[in-house]
Amino acid sequence: FEVAGTKVGLLICEDAWFDAPAADAKAAGAELLAVINASPFHVGKGDEREQAMRGRVQATGLPLIYAHLVGGQDEVVFEGRSFALNASGALAGRAASFEVASFAIEATRHKGVHLNAKVVDDGSLEADLWHALVQGVRDYIGKNGFPGVLLGLSGGIDSALVLAIAVDALGADKVRTVMMPSPYTAEISWVDARDMAKRLGVRYDELSIVPEFEAFLGSLKADFEGTQLDTTEENIQARIRGTLLMALSNKFGAIVLTTGNKSEMATGYCTLYGDMAGGFAVIKDVAKTLVFKLARWRNAHDPYGTGTEPIPERIITRPPSAELRPDQTDQDSLPAYEVLDEIVSRFMENDQSSEDIIAAGFARADVEKVTRLIRINEYKRRQSPVGIRVTHRSFGKDWRYPITNKFRA
Repeated sequence: FEVAGTKVGLLICEDAWFDAPAADAKAAGAELLAVINASPFHVGKGDEREQAMRGRVQATGLPLIYAHLVGGQDEVVFEGRSFALNASGALAGRAASFEVASFAIEATRHKGVHLNAKVVDDGSLEADLWHALVQGVRDYIGKNGFPGVLLGLSGGIDSALVLAIAVDALGADKVRTVMMPSPYTAEISWVDARDMAKRLGVRYDELSIVPEFEAFLGSLKADFEGTQLDTTEENIQARIRGTLLMALSNKFGAIVLTTGNKSEMATGYCTLYGDMAGGFAVIKDVAKTLVFKLARWRNAHDPYGTGTEPIPERIITRPPSAELRPDQTDQDSLPAYEVLDEIVSRFMENDQSSEDIIAAGFARADVEKVTRLIRINEYKRRQSPVGIRVTHRSFGKDWRYPITNKFRA
């Protein structure tokens, strides 16, 4: 089609990722390529897009304008970041990420069409991740018509991060937190949970699960007699909490945000119908090491000028714990998260074999343990809520793995 005497060739979405449509547009007389696209976000995807479009420009010798969707839909997020490239392949302009706005590009004629616009610098990895998670929550809640959200606030880093994201996405008035202490909940967990809720101005309630826990144990006493306390009793606590949150959700309409991260999803360090119970898994694709980085990033950035760090420092520095038995820490049963997350990334996201990972310097025992946990916990992941995708391979549509493997002991 023609605009002010300039012939524009239109490429829609996947058209732009292959040579032929752009070549056909040029053969039909196009002087400028316009791409309209909805390309899902993951970390680093913006640079990949620009590089791919640079290939179209260099192959055709035509300048290109790339107009990109902003918003969230189910597990995917689109970050905007529209841009323009001149016929040389040089960047002519770039819009902000995660911002709905008009982006003006001036096109002039001088030995062909020349483009010029403002260039917005890219944000850091943490900034892009934060804005992607906020966008995903805002649009999932808003577009599906939920009046608000609620989550279990434990005094730990994962629920703290999800709370901060939810408040940034929706505002404090649409967020409710519930602290559900068990017999093993440390005093500092109560203190830190109350502190964070107060800092962010959200509704905070405390519902002890001790009576329910004792009632469950009483009902099961005859069956469990002569057995040792183990994960069975730990899971009962998590499932009581899940039941209470879902009851509040059913009664008042707010959706439950789950707080499990990718490291937990990978290894099955989560409880079906317990902490996995809910409607939207905000940090499902965020590894534990990134959880800490995002918490640090958000505390260092104050977009609302409150002068207050939303996440108490002690929540970030405490050893992670599910607090389902006395003095429990995550590292009682898992490798250090720096090791675990790297193995998960290599094996699950980048298709490296166990032997390749061991050859890269990781201990055989750690690699075999983590990869085994990934394989045997597929049944849990199939029953988890939809969650925001921020890596190039998340647990969901990107991950096709069978639950049943007869060949493996």
